[in-house]
Amino acid sequence: MDNLDLAPRRRFHPIFIPSVLLLGLAVAWSAFWFYAASQVDEKFDGWRAREAKSGRTYECADRSVAGYPFRLEVRCARPVISLNAQTAAQLASRTPLVARLEEILAVAQVYDPTRVIAEFKGPATLADSAQPPFATANWRIGRASASGLPSVPQQVSLEFDDPAVDRLAGGGQTPLLRAKHLEWHGRLAEGSTADNPVLESVLLLQGASIQGVYPLLVEPFDADVRAQLRGLRDFSPKPWPERFREIQAAGGRIDFTHSRVQQGDTIIVAAGALGLTPSGHLDGELQMTIAGFERLVPALGLDRILAEPPPSPDGQAPGGRAQDVNKVIGALDRMIPGLGNVVRKNANAGVIAGLNLLGQPSVLEGKPARAMTLKFVDGAVVLGPFRVAQTPPLF
Repeated sequence: MDNLDLAPRRRFHPIFIPSVLLLGLAVAWSAFWFYAASQVDEKFDGWRAREAKSGRTYECADRSVAGYPFRLEVRCARPVISLNAQTAAQLASRTPLVARLEEILAVAQVYDPTRVIAEFKGPATLADSAQPPFATANWRIGRASASGLPSVPQQVSLEFDDPAVDRLAGGGQTPLLRAKHLEWHGRLAEGSTADNPVLESVLLLQGASIQGVYPLLVEPFDADVRAQLRGLRDFSPKPWPERFREIQAAGGRIDFTHSRVQQGDTIIVAAGALGLTPSGHLDGELQMTIAGFERLVPALGLDRILAEPPPSPDGQAPGGRAQDVNKVIGALDRMIPGLGNVVRKNANAGVIAGLNLLGQPSVLEGKPARAMTLKFVDGAVVLGPFRVAQTPPLF
């Protein structure tokens, strides 16, 4: 019996301890995931209330949460997004813009809820309040991402592959926008503070074409536009017209640090700063260098300007443009006597010669180019002596 008492006893608990710990961890993680999932509705409602103060409301016909065990996947079926007072025109008309999509799927990792990735499923329709849709949009892939807290976002991105937007009128569709790729990125500039934030923005377009807006935009083009917005005071929720008014009062501006647009053989690079007037219009200058400028002349309508008849004897300019013609011809005659007559005989060559003389010879990416200034004067876009476009007020 003594020998039996001295025999070693087998210990079974070391075998079970890892299994018990793993089971406990799984139970704890499951409890954490289901708790996080239960908070989605509360967080979504809080975010929706904040967005409503900025003039943006979001509704879901059906909302569900999935993704166990490591992700939170929030699926919003048939979402309706209403944008109120996001532009000066909307602020005046008080008519919301309503967008309807098929689905939005937002995904976040449970261990990093401050980074969210979303996918959009089209098609989408756009309408003014309860009116029939005036446009429809679709895409092959649509996604967005955001990082940071909702009150102080660090970065927001939007990307669309093969976006297509069509106008709807009279029971038919006409193209408005086509592109191979479109993306926009916005982030809080490194080193900027919450009480004086600087926003950096990048817009990239590949193979973009815009129909029925401006002739220059019809032919496909690529664009890379980088800018900084200064003059913000905080990120408190408010509509953009109100925020732009605050930026103007603070002397803020938009700094275009780099812009490059290419359309065929024509290349444009620009940089400069634009501020806001008390009436909400853009005001400032962009220094531009253009290679292949002669291709832009008919698209800008400058050939038609010089083709107009001279002013009447009483000094009134027909169509409101002949005065600009006389200014150009007068400037050319002062520079090179007799050049004004050449301008009248050959409109395209005359416009090119006039604008070339007003600019400076340059080289852009190994090609002959002209350097000139694009001015924004209380919303009017002025190239040389010509007013080529008018921008709407921002508030």
